[in-house]
Amino acid sequence: MVGFKNRYMVMEVFLDPNRDFSVDEPIIITQFNLTKAIKDSILTNFGECGLASSMNSFQVKYVNPVTKICIFRTSREDHQKVWAAITLIKSIGNCPVVFNLLDLSGSIKACKTAALKIDELKFEHYKLSAGERLPAGAHQLMQNCLAKIKLLEH
Repeated sequence: MVGFKNRYMVMEVFLDPNRDFSVDEPIIITQFNLTKAIKDSILTNFGECGLASSMNSFQVKYVNPVTKICIFRTSREDHQKVWAAITLIKSIGNCPVVFNLLDLSGSIKACKTAALKIDELKFEHYKLSAGERLPAGAHQLMQNCLAKIKLLEH
């Protein structure tokens, strides 16, 4: 018997690309707001039938609020529909956003490897750009996020 085939997407979220927030962010990216925004986008663009078929296997597996990297799981049959819906999202809450696909994979292991590498590089860039304005708990939050990535499974 063939197992259920999934696709994993590593995506980067850019908050309001027309402004530079550096450290002060207008919205905190969470699993809840990402899931809600994606469900709303699928419903708007593909209707109730598209939402029902896509949400069967859809899950936000990982979100890093510091580096704005996230991992989504979806079925192999619906990954293009979910990807299109994510691309069509214009805002989360009242904050304009743009999504960028960094990696598309058929296994969580390959996705974890790519996400770890990207997360570490983005955090180094974040530390350099924030300089002395780096929040006190940023290092601990980043360590917690990296530990969460390493524990990801199906």
